[in-house]
Amino acid sequence: MTDLRQRSPEPEWMDGDAVTPEEFAACIEDLAKVNTVTLARPPTLTFLDRAFAATPSQRVLTVVDVGFGAGDMLRSLARRARRRGRVVRLIGFDINPRSEPVARRLTAPDMAIDYRTGDAFAMAQNEPVDLVVSSLVTHHMSDAGIVDFLRWMERKAELGWFVNDLHRNAIAYHGFTLLSAAMRWHPFVRHDGPLSIARAFRRDDWDGLLARAGLGGRANVHWRFPFRYCVERTKW
Repeated sequence: MTDLRQRSPEPEWMDGDAVTPEEFAACIEDLAKVNTVTLARPPTLTFLDRAFAATPSQRVLTVVDVGFGAGDMLRSLARRARRRGRVVRLIGFDINPRSEPVARRLTAPDMAIDYRTGDAFAMAQNEPVDLVVSSLVTHHMSDAGIVDFLRWMERKAELGWFVNDLHRNAIAYHGFTLLSAAMRWHPFVRHDGPLSIARAFRRDDWDGLLARAGLGGRANVHWRFPFRYCVERTKW
């Protein structure tokens, strides 16, 4: 029986070094489908809409997505900006070198998304960033890594940042186990999906992490359906 009282330290299969490029590609393409079925993208898109409403229509916003995977969040951001009549500069970072070829293959050239392999922390200090977003990535990090990430986003993002991740919850854990089996998703997804939830967060986890990062009282934590915690900081 999985103990959900604390974040699980068990590593996910997809993060292993022995995963082949073919296995990884199949896994993250299925994860993009999971993100659609589980309504993963709307909270981040709503954050972008609020940034649009708070800034002049002629301003070009630079948005950095940390941990882009198959690139589905960035493609959704590009489509939302186009529908809103806004120009955005979209940059994605993923530390896993297997991600970039998949994301590029799935992305139309006219979207002009700048996919980069490497650590977002290595961005040049003088490269301007308006918004940083991260979707379903922080549960892959240790608590110490999340604190560093929160501090980096606070320093780097001129207008604000948004973290969208899972709620560690028994209903979500067992529900995803059943859903992934019924949908016959990739074996990695069926293994890592419930584990991602076990590695994820409750409200008091986020309150503690924000306090450690020196951001208590400055960032807001919201629960979003279905079983998400979204952490946002706005500076506009």
